[in-house]
Amino acid sequence: MSHSSLTAATATDKTTEEGGDERFAYGSSEMQGWRITMEDAHATILNLDEEEGTGERPPAERTSFFAVYDGHGGASVARYAGRTVHKRLAEQAEYQQHEYRDALKRAFLLTDEALRADSTFKNDPSGCTAIACLVTPENRIWAANAGDSRAILGQAGRVKPLSYDHKPHGAVESARIRAAGGWVEYGRVNGNLALSRALGDFEYKKNLSLEPEAQIVTSDPEILDHQITEEDEFMVIACDGIWDCMSSQNVCDYVRRHVASRLPLGKICESIVDYCLAPDADLEKSGVGCDNMTIVIVAILHGRTLEEWYDWVAERVETGHGYETPSEFKPLY
Repeated sequence: MSHSSLTAATATDKTTEEGGDERFAYGSSEMQGWRITMEDAHATILNLDEEEGTGERPPAERTSFFAVYDGHGGASVARYAGRTVHKRLAEQAEYQQHEYRDALKRAFLLTDEALRADSTFKNDPSGCTAIACLVTPENRIWAANAGDSRAILGQAGRVKPLSYDHKPHGAVESARIRAAGGWVEYGRVNGNLALSRALGDFEYKKNLSLEPEAQIVTSDPEILDHQITEEDEFMVIACDGIWDCMSSQNVCDYVRRHVASRLPLGKICESIVDYCLAPDADLEKSGVGCDNMTIVIVAILHGRTLEEWYDWVAERVETGHGYETPSEFKPLY
């Protein structure tokens, strides 16, 4: 993170939303922080089919979609992704046939193709991460990831990863980068980009003799799936502005404790971004806490009302069910 990407005054205004149906409730919040511009985008869609005009469905038959897109080099690709990835997903024949893994992969790759073909982005150097969680009527989570945003599942207080960060120094990532003619220097792609999969970033996708999956930087998502069980309490999806400050388990602990305190989901999101925000933009501290921050928390209701879900999680915390949840959290700075 360079000096030129930071502002002298922090922008702590937040855009916070909440919503829900009979299956899920969510809260989201985003904050610009110390950065000059806000380059994140996100999507929270409880009924993907209704959103795309393919029909109203009862909650038990709905497919839900939650995603975070962390932009770099500008906001345009992230904003485009936030508007279009879920639309492209719902258009795929594989989606209609419930072949969700293939549908998610196509949605990511086709979004990248559309960006490349759009003259609006011809000279646009920006790119973005993409972490998208699709939850099917069968209560299976399909998490598609490209980059270093992250999704986790809180299972009775213990974290289960729904994605793994794509960093250039990883064995699979560095092998692809080098095979495509790139290199890894100082932990960055060609000494510049700190992540190895992304939408956009066409500077690293110029070898037309290679398939999209084989480019120096690829938009090909890594996809994990998980069948929801009664132990699963919530999902958290966030950009690295959060994960650079807190571990996955720390975030899980923080959410669970504040749910037990009956804090609304949107307020928990706001509390986390405030907790992560650095007190100043001192780059001697590696810029941690100075990034844009976006977080989405999704409560898995299991047929409960939201109030009953709060009671359920609180009782688990109070009785010590599952992994022990801390009662206090030390300041980060």
